[in-house]
Amino acid sequence: MAIISDKDKEYIKKLFSEKLDKEVRILMFTQKESPLIVPGEECTYCKETRQILEELCELSPKLKLEVHDFYGERELAEKHGVDKIPATLLIPEGEEKARVRFFGIPSGYEFGSLIEDIIDMSRGETSLSPESKQKLAALTSDIHIQVFVTPTCPYCPSAVRTSHQMAMESKHIIADMIEAIEFPHLANRYRVRGVPKTIANEIVEIEGALPEQLYVERVLSAVKK
Repeated sequence: MAIISDKDKEYIKKLFSEKLDKEVRILMFTQKESPLIVPGEECTYCKETRQILEELCELSPKLKLEVHDFYGERELAEKHGVDKIPATLLIPEGEEKARVRFFGIPSGYEFGSLIEDIIDMSRGETSLSPESKQKLAALTSDIHIQVFVTPTCPYCPSAVRTSHQMAMESKHIIADMIEAIEFPHLANRYRVRGVPKTIANEIVEIEGALPEQLYVERVLSAVKK
């Protein structure tokens, strides 16, 4: 049974045909039957995430899906910094390393974030302000952004999209969406009591959705402390 409705597929297919330019690689790390699977580390939403991506990639020849076994291909997972699943990584044409990543199923409001990220990456441009782009272009230190979300949070896509666009603008940034319910140990570690919650370089904490320029400023402050 399809996850994406026929009506939504028709809309997305038309959107992709009008908006996509260059190819986008989508790497998914999932769990397959393997003696390497560690008890207690079952991937709850691997099957559903893979189905969403397969249905999405059927809507445009510009999308190239690669499905990998997290346990059987550990070297590849480590190369991309994947330490949990399901993981969805977007890589633009001509690049090898992913800086835009989704950990957990990209459903609910975050399905929209995935669609918009794909379009931005394919077109090679973001909607960030010129001021934000200028600040990101001057960045010389690495920043890891983690945005904790839930699929039903209407405010979460704002933080996810801004962080992902920051990663598209700067090769010094890796930005992750993390579904808090699927990774409770991380939610507990970072004291996530509400979403969205952003953690930058384990130093800066941002609770809630902020206007773009303030969000960018707060994240960049992680390299000044």
